[in-house]
Amino acid sequence: MAKISKISDLDPSTTNIILESISDGVFTVDHNWKITSFNRAAEEITGISRKEAVGRHCWEVFRSNMCEGDCALKKTMKQKKSFVSTSTYIINSHQKKIPITVSTSPLINKRGKIIGGVETFRDHSLVEELRKELYARFQLGDMVSSSPEMQKIFNILPQVAQSDSTVLLEGETGTGKELTARAIHDLSPRKSKPFIAINCGALPDPLLESELFGYKAGAFTNAVKDKPGHFALAEGGTIFLDEIGDTSAALQVRLLRVLEEREYIPLGGVKKIHADIRIIAASNRNLEELADKGLFRRDLFYRINVVRLNLPPLRERMEDIPLLVEYFINKFNRIKGKAVHGVDCDVLEALMAHQFPGNIRELENILEHAFVLCSEGDIQLQHLPGDMSLSPHEKSQCKCNNDLIKAAESKVITEALKRNRYNRKATAIELGIHKSTLFRKINRLGIQLKKTGNRSSH
Repeated sequence: MAKISKISDLDPSTTNIILESISDGVFTVDHNWKITSFNRAAEEITGISRKEAVGRHCWEVFRSNMCEGDCALKKTMKQKKSFVSTSTYIINSHQKKIPITVSTSPLINKRGKIIGGVETFRDHSLVEELRKELYARFQLGDMVSSSPEMQKIFNILPQVAQSDSTVLLEGETGTGKELTARAIHDLSPRKSKPFIAINCGALPDPLLESELFGYKAGAFTNAVKDKPGHFALAEGGTIFLDEIGDTSAALQVRLLRVLEEREYIPLGGVKKIHADIRIIAASNRNLEELADKGLFRRDLFYRINVVRLNLPPLRERMEDIPLLVEYFINKFNRIKGKAVHGVDCDVLEALMAHQFPGNIRELENILEHAFVLCSEGDIQLQHLPGDMSLSPHEKSQCKCNNDLIKAAESKVITEALKRNRYNRKATAIELGIHKSTLFRKINRLGIQLKKTGNRSSH
């Protein structure tokens, strides 16, 4: 919409006709923030008549989240310049939240003096409804994805949730295993009961055992009274055992008993306690492979492997990045009270080029870092952490430089090995490094060792 600057630009009657004809709401305020004009579209969007609005403070009429701090009209009056397309919402006369975009300009009289401000706003309710309808297809609980693999999981999760079977979730760290477990719980008949999560890899065995099963007074030093464990706290609900592959063989035996008999005994106790719980287990390692190697009890694996879901890493579902970016921006705007609109094209390009070893959790951390440095508008490259803030060209340059360094290092080591007839000990002495350091460098650089009569392993 054209910027409104001077009230003398058009004949007043012509201006009124235009303002009454357009579908955007328009109102003006004086220096005391009292509304001086209010067009027909403003009446329709807010549900408040012109008669009620004129003469009142603008925040009394609009009750917008923007009024609480980041007022575009206030910035316009203070900085004496226009602001375009700020997203916010207002509360209409029926107490309904209306999403709008706002543009503001100073209101200037014939002598060039600022006498107030003018704001135009557009109702985006229909756009927002369509966006939510489209977004809903790609969201389940707090998980969002449009990838075919995740859509398959989304499609079967309601049936999985309705059963009471044990579920095994596998996937790399940061792929959303706990969010999946929560979604299963929230979709299940147990949703009104507790959801208890514990990371089995974060605690030593004795402490983990007492956390899971609880203990009786006198079970050990300082156990002065009974303490219920997570199995007791989750009674009737769901317990999520994350990183179950990191548990010891002894603890796996106790977990197997709970799964088979639905009973457990607290530490220091003698009486069995019945456990009405659903167990969801998770691991960032392949438990079947661990069982084949004797590192995980095969009988426990079969007990928890009733329904098995594998969550793909983010690098295999890069089409989800724009969706996830929008999700996290909305989340952080809500939590931190900011007005970030989105990400710059270069930022999206940098995110799409990243491999994300930390998966979705890493993406969330990157955007939270950006929110520390960016309060409004679009996130730019300089708001990203570390080398993520480099442009694609600069990243390419860095990669090129690293390749050159690697090539030079490989050449030096290879030539030293040749001079010492591939004897690693003699080569390490010549290069002034430890033998184990040389071995690591040979492996990292992919240097092929030739077999000689002196045995290359020396």
